[in-house]
Amino acid sequence: VGQTMRGRVVFEDDGKTVQRVFLGGMADYLSTIRRSRRIILCGCGTSYHSAIAVRQLMEELTELPVTLELASDVLDRQCPFFRDDSIIFISQSGETADTLRAMEYAKSKGALCIGIVNVVGSAISRATDCGIHINAGAEIGVASTKAYTCQITAMVLLALALSEDSRSRAARRLDIMRGVALLPDYMRRALALDGQMLELARTLVNENSLLLFGRGYNYATALEGALKVKEVALLHSEGILAGEMKHGPLALVDETLPLVVVATRDSSYVKQKSVIEQLRARDARLILIVGEDDDSLDRFADKNMIIKVPEIVDCLQPLVNIIPLQLLSYHLTVLRGHNVDQPRNLAKSVTVE
Repeated sequence: VGQTMRGRVVFEDDGKTVQRVFLGGMADYLSTIRRSRRIILCGCGTSYHSAIAVRQLMEELTELPVTLELASDVLDRQCPFFRDDSIIFISQSGETADTLRAMEYAKSKGALCIGIVNVVGSAISRATDCGIHINAGAEIGVASTKAYTCQITAMVLLALALSEDSRSRAARRLDIMRGVALLPDYMRRALALDGQMLELARTLVNENSLLLFGRGYNYATALEGALKVKEVALLHSEGILAGEMKHGPLALVDETLPLVVVATRDSSYVKQKSVIEQLRARDARLILIVGEDDDSLDRFADKNMIIKVPEIVDCLQPLVNIIPLQLLSYHLTVLRGHNVDQPRNLAKSVTVE
């Protein structure tokens, strides 16, 4: 994440306060994006989840409609793309076949194409009009981890750059930029949870299913955490929007099924607390991700089932919250005897032979 920000985040003299965001590869196109009819975020799998994580912030700061498209669905539906659309294509390798085809289709419709990729010189980075290299370093494993957090970071920087002329959102931008400066240290603190996640993995190693509930900014955290568990640990898992709990998933809840609920303090906190109370009333086996100084939810789960993470500004919290879930999926995979780097039946463009 520090690498992604290097050269793009201009700090004050104290080195701790962000003065402004400068994206060299985007400088000539920011005004065009601001004039767009809408912004479209397009990707597959983990990259799509990173788009879900930043959608709310991008809508808030740009005041443009932001829509999400699964790259594999673009051609199936022949999506109506227009010349005044700005479409951001997100891919770790920059060679993802579905995303590449969606980008070629978008170019044929005359839309502005923007790339968020990790591999310099990749097909998407060459063919897009402009973009950001996330500079995360080689992602050797098939399951994307650091690329996910760096993609979110890059798109947060883009949202900040797009809104730099807005006086009405100046206070919110300043709050986010303070958080950006703290982000690498907060993520290091989250990585210190490794031992607790190993112990948690030992209690879950023989389970057949895992449900994860998230809301708002952390809906993406639930989806991505579930994807990692199913992808590498080969354990059925599902990320669910907590607001949809009563519309079907509640029927699955009993004392045996482990449920992860992300409940860090943001605008969805009160609603998440209500979800936890309703699940507990049905004797749910809860695992909670909460703020490190939040004791109000301790009564709903055993002490070793409460994961306390450092709390940062709401739109950056998914970057911290996903780390314990990535660690959990890693330890589950090792304990279950599977290959962490090359999951069964999956492969990756460019970075895995």
